[in-house]
Amino acid sequence: MHGNAHEVVDDIRLGAAVKEVTGESVADCYQCGKCSAGCPLAAEMDYPPSQILRLLQLGMPEYDEQALRSHSIWLCLTCEMCVCRCPKEVDLPKVMEFLREESFRRGMVNPKARDILAFHKAFLDAIRHTGRLYEVGLIGSYKMRSFHMLQDMLAAPKLLLRGKLKLLPHRIEGRDAVSRIFRRTIGKKDDSE
Repeated sequence: MHGNAHEVVDDIRLGAAVKEVTGESVADCYQCGKCSAGCPLAAEMDYPPSQILRLLQLGMPEYDEQALRSHSIWLCLTCEMCVCRCPKEVDLPKVMEFLREESFRRGMVNPKARDILAFHKAFLDAIRHTGRLYEVGLIGSYKMRSFHMLQDMLAAPKLLLRGKLKLLPHRIEGRDAVSRIFRRTIGKKDDSE
């Protein structure tokens, strides 16, 4: 998020904070439902995309909390089908990303999103440490975080034999530039230095 965005979010309603931080106005949505109709995961969501926007439009703390605690914000693939279909061109993936960050920051992550969050953290850690995706590290980190140790275990030998998985990571040149990006965006010192 940008500079003092956390103070902005704490002081105003969530819909207004979305506008302040992302530039997207939830008020632009007039609830036509095209985003929900085109969303490939709408059937799996507790609130389809148009309802997430409606919760934000209402501007009440209990509805803001419903949006932040929803499973929907974690299921969004950011495929942008909703943006393509929206007559007002509301960038819903940008809104969903903001809501995920805010949900995490406030400790309101939906319990069903535990595996999604575990994968997200494992993916970012793999990039942070090697500068590129290291699949074996990603898989190991995800399994340790999600406790799905035996899931897909029989696929690994086949992938190794076909050369699809490398046991050792390939470190890229310019890894320090990747570390700087992480420090600026996450605001922490990179442990790989």
